[in-house]
Amino acid sequence: MSSERTGGLRARVAVEAARLMYEEGVKQYFTAKRMAARRLLGHAGGKNLRYRPQDLPSNGEIRDALLAMAELAEGERRTRRLFAMRVVALRVMRALGPFEPRLIGSVSTGHIRRGSDIDIQVFTDDEDTFERHLVGLGWTFERERVSIFKFGQIREYVHYHVVDLFPVELTVYERRELRFRPRSSTDGQPIQRVKATALEALLVAEHPEAWAQYEADGSVADLDDILAEEEDEDAPLPGPYDGLLAEDPVEEAWPPGGEDEPDEDYDPLPGFEAYSD
Repeated sequence: MSSERTGGLRARVAVEAARLMYEEGVKQYFTAKRMAARRLLGHAGGKNLRYRPQDLPSNGEIRDALLAMAELAEGERRTRRLFAMRVVALRVMRALGPFEPRLIGSVSTGHIRRGSDIDIQVFTDDEDTFERHLVGLGWTFERERVSIFKFGQIREYVHYHVVDLFPVELTVYERRELRFRPRSSTDGQPIQRVKATALEALLVAEHPEAWAQYEADGSVADLDDILAEEEDEDAPLPGPYDGLLAEDPVEEAWPPGGEDEPDEDYDPLPGFEAYSD
């Protein structure tokens, strides 16, 4: 395949994968990449076209397209929602202080989009004690046990999905795992874990006026509007990307060996190193 053709396809797949994640709720980069490649090849009529995984966009390229799409669609609304989500995250982390909470992912980096949730890691050697703590706080939550491939083996982790102003996902780790950081599948770098004190510093640095108001009276400006936008499934989406998907895409078999990386349970984005552990 020529470099020109590969480069064009690579960019188109990145944007289509981003659109699938933003508009259709696809969660994983790999899944979105595979779906996008299938649809675009069907649109081009290339039934016999084959390519190597390295010819497709990286997770980082898809992330950049996704962030550009979110910025185009949401603009200033995204900044207001980011502040509100960080305030909720800080409140949650303070309530979970005995369990060494760490904020990860899009709320820590600022790379949120519509549908983003708050991802927090907690560390304890006694899951029952942690769950009793949640019950004592009066929180509404659902418990889920998830198996993932980590450190060369299949391991199980407990996730708690907490009902709050925004969705909160708590992942429980053994205390010894504070010494280890899994790498992001976006850029291969260790993920950034943010303490409550560092999150507060981030709020002061990135949202000075909104944080000052919150400290003065405990309010978040336009919170009702922010929550209404979060629940509005019919909110406007970025029109310039609408035409990238064929009306009748042809589903084709993924080329053998095309799975260049496994799905991840979560894919936190790196950033704000100065505020991390």
